[in-house]
Amino acid sequence: MNHTAARRGVQLFTSILLSVLLFGCAGTQNRHTDPENDPWEGFNRKVYAFNMGMDKVVRPVAVGYDKIMPDPFQRGVGNFFRNLDTPVTFVNQALQGKFKQSGETFGRFVINSTVGLLGFFDVASKAGIPYYNEDLGQTLATWGYKNSRYLMLPVLGPSTFRDGLGRYTDSYYRPVSYAIREHDVWALWIIQGIDLRARYLSQDAELEQAYDPYVLVRDVWLQNRQYQIYDGDPPMADYDLYLEDYPEEEQPDSGK
Repeated sequence: MNHTAARRGVQLFTSILLSVLLFGCAGTQNRHTDPENDPWEGFNRKVYAFNMGMDKVVRPVAVGYDKIMPDPFQRGVGNFFRNLDTPVTFVNQALQGKFKQSGETFGRFVINSTVGLLGFFDVASKAGIPYYNEDLGQTLATWGYKNSRYLMLPVLGPSTFRDGLGRYTDSYYRPVSYAIREHDVWALWIIQGIDLRARYLSQDAELEQAYDPYVLVRDVWLQNRQYQIYDGDPPMADYDLYLEDYPEEEQPDSGK
């Protein structure tokens, strides 16, 4: 399968997913724990259950990977995939007007892709070049599209409608999509998924102990997303909005 056919397949999948959202969610009886941010909760919970079912297959593989592969190798794999995403950060920093950071990101990519052996070694960090993580979802938020409905994606996990569209567009900035054959791209995605799942094994116990794991995943993800959008300095919540506006009590007549 060539790249054009693969992209058409992704476009078809996206169209089907949007159809499910627009027509399937409308008739779903939702359990609203956050109506403002998660109005599609009924649908999202079903996708979450599907993902957790898939995790029963992925998790044992990730456990084996974590036990067999030494830590230096796992760090190298993580560095490699992080380097592959560097062009996405570079483009979105430029779109956000962060030209200084964009230049630093370009330097990271060049150094790690050459001296760092395709990114397996993070030479740039040792040279004092900072790491940034930007994507089109953050860019759209910077441009004014700040509030978007929470959306649980099949296989990919937590997102929002805005970030889902951004993730699809960002895929065109990844050079690996053009540099290797299509079936090799899928192999890389599988390896990346296993490596990423292994990194979250330590959080399984906390998730199992949660009263509502779905709500925990959603709320933690949304908070972290706000942290990313505002570059680590999100605005403080206006707690006065949650306080009922009681009328001032009348002062007792002192008799004067």
